[in-house]
Amino acid sequence: MTVAALEAMVRELWDREAIRRCLSRYARGVDRFDRELILSSYHPDPIDEHGKFVGGPKEFVDWAIGQHDKAHLTHQHCLLNHTCEFEGNIAYAETYFMLVAINREGKPLVMNGGRYVDRFEKRVGEWRIAYRICLRDWGMVDERPDVNDLSSFTSTRALLSAAERAFMNGGPGAKRDRTDPSYWRPLEADSARLEAYAKLRQAKAERVGA
Repeated sequence: MTVAALEAMVRELWDREAIRRCLSRYARGVDRFDRELILSSYHPDPIDEHGKFVGGPKEFVDWAIGQHDKAHLTHQHCLLNHTCEFEGNIAYAETYFMLVAINREGKPLVMNGGRYVDRFEKRVGEWRIAYRICLRDWGMVDERPDVNDLSSFTSTRALLSAAERAFMNGGPGAKRDRTDPSYWRPLEADSARLEAYAKLRQAKAERVGA
């Protein structure tokens, strides 16, 4: 093995470790309600497509902490299988997760699992998330979910309005073939989803204010 080949191998190993550390910062930050730690896993300008939410990192942190605080006494985001493909200073990562939480109301325990499908970018020597899709693959439910209804995999599905269900089902969902978002290249945000989410929020605010 040449020195150049060895240097390239070590450089890739370090890049992979940097991405894993970034993912771990995210999971720890969400579980500890550490706003700055969560934000440190994102670049300033990405979009997070998170089922019921689509938006930037600051808005996402407020939404995520609010959701978990309202619904759960405690929770853990466990990171599992992880794959990562590099294209220069861009990396495409798929990371399995399992959420385990103690509910404030109803059944004590809730569990669900899915995948974070991320486009990472290396900017000024640092790898962070540049775009994320959160996919749900399974959950603890009372009846068999409809695989064509993405909202049926969420722990708060009973609280969703018809508009929120329709919005979720208009977004990317998990597939059992190569049409799954983890295969998408390039992996880019859909501006139409941002516009649809803004309209959904506005309509909800108007209903509350009416």
